[in-house]
Formats: sequence, C-alpha cells, structure tokens
Amino acid sequence: MTNFVLAAQAGASGGGMSMIIMMVAIFAIMYFFMIKPQQKRQKEIQKFQNELTEGTQVVTGGGIYGTVKSIDLAKNTVDVKIARDVVVTVDKAYVFKDTANTPLQK
Repeated sequence: MTNFVLAAQAGASGGGMSMIIMMVAIFAIMYFFMIKPQQKRQKEIQKFQNELTEGTQVVTGGGIYGTVKSIDLAKNTVDVKIARDVVVTVDKAYVFKDTANTPLQK
C-alpha cells in the first residue's frame, strides 16, 4: 500500500512541470494576441494626439465629429468645430482620428 502512495506522488510531481509549461504557453498566447496589439494601438493613438494640427478631422470620445479649430498645449485641450459657429472644448486625450471620412487603405 505504501508503494502505491509513493508511486502516485511521484507521478503527480511530474505533472506539475507540465502544468507550469502550459500556464507559460497560455500567457504567451494571450500576450501576443491581446496585450501586444493593444499596446501598439495605444501608441498609434498617442502619436496622433501629439501630432494634431488645426484643420484635422477628428471624432471625440463622445462620438462627435468635427474639425480641430485650435490646440491649447498649456491646458491640454482642443477646440473642435462641430457646426457653423459651434466650437466645443475637449480634453486632448478624448480626441481620436476620424476613420469614417478617410479613404480605406488596402
């Protein structure tokens, strides 16, 4: 009976290593399919926000489309013209590239 218990414990310890390898593999898959692309997208958004110029077509975080009227770097805000004689001030972090009015890239 003691030999049977020792054999079962020896078999279980070998399975622990394969479990660790499996967990590392799952983390690697999640990193390359979920985390890495999201980091790349965040860098692209940050780059766009840093390169904003007057006249750029944008969409706000609230879904309002407009054109950049002016940029205040001291306050980190952007004035966006959304209609004739209507200008709203939006935090620069909530201004994104207007992909609806840009031609599709192949």
